[in-house]
Amino acid sequence: MPRVADHDARRRQIAEAVRAIVSIEGLDAATVARVAREAGFSVGLVQHYFPGKDALLLFAYEHVMARIGARTADRIAEGESARSSIGAVVRAALTELLPLDEERRSEYRVVHAFAGRSLEHPGFVRTAAATSARLRSELATAVTNGKECGEVEPETEAQRAAARILAVGEGLAAQVHRDPKAAVGATTLADAADDVLGPVVDGVFSGECRQYRR
Repeated sequence: MPRVADHDARRRQIAEAVRAIVSIEGLDAATVARVAREAGFSVGLVQHYFPGKDALLLFAYEHVMARIGARTADRIAEGESARSSIGAVVRAALTELLPLDEERRSEYRVVHAFAGRSLEHPGFVRTAAATSARLRSELATAVTNGKECGEVEPETEAQRAAARILAVGEGLAAQVHRDPKAAVGATTLADAADDVLGPVVDGVFSGECRQYRR
């Protein structure tokens, strides 16, 4: 009998096949038969794990969001280990939402393909809404922590500041995806992404962190 780990690995492999197909050809191309070929499994095995296309696509969407979340968590852990300020950690973590390399561009295309699917499928609506709420909540927590350590002004409303930062990040991600080589002054939009996002984050995290003072 296959172990649970084997089942999980197969499900992830199937989800990666969906990501690869959708990122290049769109959702309509991700049929069960096509996904099975891409993953190297039989149609029957794919159907064993996912009884229908919607279940397959929803799991793939959640898988992609988990990939992004894991990289973001790594950035946060790296920043904490380096004793960086909260604002610096937020800036680093937000770069994982920007399509600045082929992996992140692929993920961006997949996430937005699924966003269109959410118009007609309740499961995608719930997952997309939960993802957005989680990002805002994590940013709001960072703002609150910044208030405690002195980086953020005490009167700053955490949820509002988080919404503003996320709105700029998501808008920047859309622009970078459409035209990463667009001229922005003497450089490209992709190369200037941190310069665009940075002042918004720094405007919230404008003070000096007392967390690591001796």
